[in-house]
Amino acid sequence: MSIPHTKRICQIIKLKAEAVDAYKAIHAAVWPGVLAALERAHIVDYSINHYPPLQLLIATMKYTGVDYEADMKSVAEDPETQKWWAVTDGMQESFVEGAQGSGTDIPWWTEVEEVFRFEGKSL
Repeated sequence: MSIPHTKRICQIIKLKAEAVDAYKAIHAAVWPGVLAALERAHIVDYSINHYPPLQLLIATMKYTGVDYEADMKSVAEDPETQKWWAVTDGMQESFVEGAQGSGTDIPWWTEVEEVFRFEGKSL
C-alpha cells in the first residue's frame, strides 16, 4: 500500500540502438554518489525498463518528500549526478522538443500520465 504522500512518476525516453550495451553496463553499477543524491531527494523504488522493439526506456519511481521541485533541483545541482548525465544523456534521444539534456529547464525525459492503478485489497 502506498504512503499517502507518495507521488508516483513514470517517464520515457528513447535509447540509441548503438548504446544499448553501454547503457545496461553503466546501470549495472550505478555510481554511489548518484544513488546518494536520489536518496537525499526522497526518490525510492526507482527502476528503468527497456523495450527493445521501440528502443524505449521506461522509468518508474516514487517520491516521498514534500517539495518535489526543490528536491529535483538538488539532484540537478549535484556534481556527481551532472557527471553521470554527461555520460548517459549521450546514449538517449529525448521526445521533448527543445530538450538539451538532463537537469535543464526543459525536461529531458517525458513524464507519462498514469491512467490506472491497482494497489490490491487491504485485509
